[in-house]
Amino acid sequence: MESKIEKIVNSYGAFLYDIESVKENDHNIYRVYITKDGGVDLDLCAEISNDISPLLDLNPPINGEYFLEVSSPGIERKLTKPKHFKSAINERVKLKIKGEGKIKGVIKSANDEGVTILVKGEENFFDYSQIDRAKTYFDWANQK
Repeated sequence: MESKIEKIVNSYGAFLYDIESVKENDHNIYRVYITKDGGVDLDLCAEISNDISPLLDLNPPINGEYFLEVSSPGIERKLTKPKHFKSAINERVKLKIKGEGKIKGVIKSANDEGVTILVKGEENFFDYSQIDRAKTYFDWANQK
């Protein structure tokens, strides 16, 4: 299913970032996150949603009723896959490292095994298996 959704997203010059199923306020939601060079707007999300919807009608991704949402993952987004880390090079990130706690830094590089984070002038490599949670963040206080 994900590969079919990805083909639809790619046909718009966009990229599939992630898919998640969540329950919010007693509603099941099937979220498709997309990215695109130059940004994602509401019209693009609506067009992709309209193209994905018939596919999901034939192959429901969730049992029972659900809502389909197509959106950008946002400026502050979860990093869960190597491709997420690779796409966030030079961005600020907050990590929760198993046994070490939380750190903040800048992603300097990423590959299929792990990620290198610049923390207070020092580069640290973390294998993905060491990372409990990761999220990009925007430094709102230092913007003009």
